[in-house]
Amino acid sequence: MIKQLALAVTLAIAPLSTFAANFVEGTHYTQISAKAPSSEPKLTEFYSFYCHNCFNMETNYLPDIKANLNKQISFDNKHVDFMNSDIGTEVMRSLAVIQSLDNKDALTHAMFTAIQGTEGANGHDHSAPGHQHEPQINSRDDIKKVFAQFGVDAAKYDELADSKSTDEKLALWRTQQNEFKIDSVPAFIVNDKYAVNLNRIKTLDELIGLINYLAVEKDAAAAKTSSGGSLGWLFLVFAAAIGVTRQQRLS
Repeated sequence: MIKQLALAVTLAIAPLSTFAANFVEGTHYTQISAKAPSSEPKLTEFYSFYCHNCFNMETNYLPDIKANLNKQISFDNKHVDFMNSDIGTEVMRSLAVIQSLDNKDALTHAMFTAIQGTEGANGHDHSAPGHQHEPQINSRDDIKKVFAQFGVDAAKYDELADSKSTDEKLALWRTQQNEFKIDSVPAFIVNDKYAVNLNRIKTLDELIGLINYLAVEKDAAAAKTSSGGSLGWLFLVFAAAIGVTRQQRLS
């Protein structure tokens, strides 16, 4: 149902160190839309609570990624609808509910754990041949039990899960899943325009550098180049400053 993430083993062991590379379209990233990029730099992660690689990413890598993003970049996450089932929709709704509450990280981890068990945090694959795993989330009532541990009672959960804003979120997530051609998770989309090719990324440092480049440098560089004139040299100075800042932060 959910494809394996072909992320190099070196991602798990590579330190955050100074990294410089020329990122190539078609290799490191793919342009997925001919539209103008989002008005503000942003990173969107598409994932599923059922995906063991997503749980691994959430636990072991995402904190470092978010901490080292350029400060201009906002972060958002969205749940895919690969299951196309009633329980799949209920699990999607649970993320929308989480996003309306304060303790987002704890609730997100709790939902991953309820579905995958604690082993999923380190890439344990419950869908592997021969593995027996009894699903812990089979209905909305099961999801409510998870939220109740964090002070969200059943009535409050139903109110948030069945709200108009939640319905609108799910509709948007499904639309963008198709628009951005999301067929495996986790998937990173930058500025609603570029998809990171995770299977070609060798280190965590490279991944962070690529996201920052796509979000705040790539289109700005193209705009400055096309405009020409006396402002061209100012952009070069600005881009160099960003590179120095990133190197200092990741060293």
